Amino acid sequence: MTLAFLIYSYFPYGGQQRDFMRVLGECLQRGHQITVYTMKWQGERPEGVNIVIVPVSAWTRHRLYQRFTAAVATLLEQQAPDGVIGFIKMPGLDVYYAADPCFAERALQDRGFYYRFTPRYRHFRAYEEAVFGASSHTHALLLSPLQHEQFIRHYPGCEPRLHGIPPGIARDRQAPVDAGFRESAREGLRKEFGLGEHDLVVLQIGSGFVVKGVDRSLRAIAALPAAVRERVRYFIVGQDKPVRFERLAAQLGIAAQCTFLGGRDDVPRFLFGSDLLLHPAYSESAGYVLLEATIAGLPVLTTDTCGYAFHISRAGSGEVCASPFRQEDLNACLLHMLTSEERDSWRRNGIQYGQNEDLYSMPETAVDIIESLLASRVRRSA
Repeated sequence: MTLAFLIYSYFPYGGQQRDFMRVLGECLQRGHQITVYTMKWQGERPEGVNIVIVPVSAWTRHRLYQRFTAAVATLLEQQAPDGVIGFIKMPGLDVYYAADPCFAERALQDRGFYYRFTPRYRHFRAYEEAVFGASSHTHALLLSPLQHEQFIRHYPGCEPRLHGIPPGIARDRQAPVDAGFRESAREGLRKEFGLGEHDLVVLQIGSGFVVKGVDRSLRAIAALPAAVRERVRYFIVGQDKPVRFERLAAQLGIAAQCTFLGGRDDVPRFLFGSDLLLHPAYSESAGYVLLEATIAGLPVLTTDTCGYAFHISRAGSGEVCASPFRQEDLNACLLHMLTSEERDSWRRNGIQYGQNEDLYSMPETAVDIIESLLASRVRRSA
């Protein structure tokens, strides 16, 4: 089949972008012809894929997306692909990969009443309606039960077009069988960054520091008792502008303990060598890093607004802060997890969960569903 993939921008370190590349790669392996339409591409270009950079610009994001939509619609008319797969919400999709949270839910929970009268709100609500609304024929691939619950609440009648898919965790995140590997990784990390044997490495991974709750992490570290806080080193791996958060760390008196590492390709060594993954995100459709840490044997502290937080509870691989979020709860949980004798239990539970659960087959399952949906459409039109 000829397939069109749509994504606003691609860079190597985003969760949405990694999912995009995994699904695209599976389609390539099955012999499909692929054209990608995007406004920006960073990093290597996969062989056998036609990448079309759509040259649009605007002062506001929603206007930019509208112009992208119009330009792509014209290009798709000319190409007439067998299917249009979007990793962004917009009109005209056959299949939407739900990498983003439910906009209607976030607008209701996180924004004031007057936000609903802004052009930005009208745009994003209309684009979500185009995917999930009653008049839409778009099918959606959902990453978590939390998404399913939110979309059917805000868009009654969409449920038959929703398809749950398993996670797609890379197997290089799994803890190696060699029991000495973790200790070696831990020692290597400490040597590289000049850490002592009793220092505690708190890791956060994710691009988009605001949504990932980096401010919450910094405040929780600053609130630790001095005897514990002085042992903590906080590393954040991810692509974003750190200035605002470096300033906050300085205001909280913990700047010397915080290291912003940018996007990196050696994430597994941080998962194996750290003491805790801290991920108090404001909103997260899935949160692959929660599972990556779990199967690596790294205890996790997160919030229940992450789609994959239920895996942490199910695995017994850490703790989940309940909604409504309270900074005091996160502070207490962080102290408990850094000082608790349960750490070995959380580690073992996570490794076992990774061995027993299907956390790896997302690309295959997603493409199976895409092929089935598009084949059914062809049969109906024949």
